[in-house]
Amino acid sequence: MTPAVDGPVLDNLRADRVKAVRALSGRSARERAGRFLAEGPQAVREAVRFGAVRDLYLTGAAAERYDEIVDFARERSIHVQLASDDVLAAMSPDAQGILAVVEQETATLDDVLATRPTLVAVLSHVRDPGNAGTVIRAADAAGADAVVLTAESVDVHNPKTVRATAGSLFHLPVVTGASLEAAVAALKAAGLAVLAADGAGEEDLDDLLDVAGQPGGTGKAPDLAAPTAWVFGNEAWGLPLEDRALADAVVRVPIRGQAESLNLATAATLCLYASARAQR
Repeated sequence: MTPAVDGPVLDNLRADRVKAVRALSGRSARERAGRFLAEGPQAVREAVRFGAVRDLYLTGAAAERYDEIVDFARERSIHVQLASDDVLAAMSPDAQGILAVVEQETATLDDVLATRPTLVAVLSHVRDPGNAGTVIRAADAAGADAVVLTAESVDVHNPKTVRATAGSLFHLPVVTGASLEAAVAALKAAGLAVLAADGAGEEDLDDLLDVAGQPGGTGKAPDLAAPTAWVFGNEAWGLPLEDRALADAVVRVPIRGQAESLNLATAATLCLYASARAQR
């Protein structure tokens, strides 16, 4: 049985609502509306549970298959609208029969620092939506307290970025529009060590993990067991020298085999999990 929804089935491809939702795939429309799209069951489920969802659109088949999402929406008094397959596809070709219109919620670095974070990921000039979204997902999985994206990084509400987070966007604060220099200064002032992840780093991640948390075990090297903010750079060129100079130390992920390098998201995952392990 299809769960109860609000009003008749939306099946007019030319309806203003269809056009308005479809427009949210573009950044200018998102900025004007202050809203963005969550597409597919995983992202929508987490948006409904933890985000500020304005409207939920889904096909009849999706309503039956994901009835628990409709139940979550009902509990939170979210408008639930049944739509035809054609309308959902027109709203978003990546909807998989279900999408949500979500209000953008802004977090500030001051808000994050007020919680006394112990693990933060900072993305500087990260332009690829898939990489940015995957780092947010990894940060969430590692138990990080927040993710910070510099002003030069990708729009976190880009549909590709949202999909790549697999719902983690709704689990932890994500600060956007930051200046790297200002963010690093604020993180240091709050008592976090700032580590830049770069293949040219003098410190080896494995060596730091071996002695993390041991009294006197790290000497002048950073202690991964201490509150830490990791800075990750652009996919193609990494962190320029002037950005690495802002950090307390530059750390490389050791490569044991013949691979030339690791991609951004993989390296970030290893660094965040190393800190998470040491802090435990």
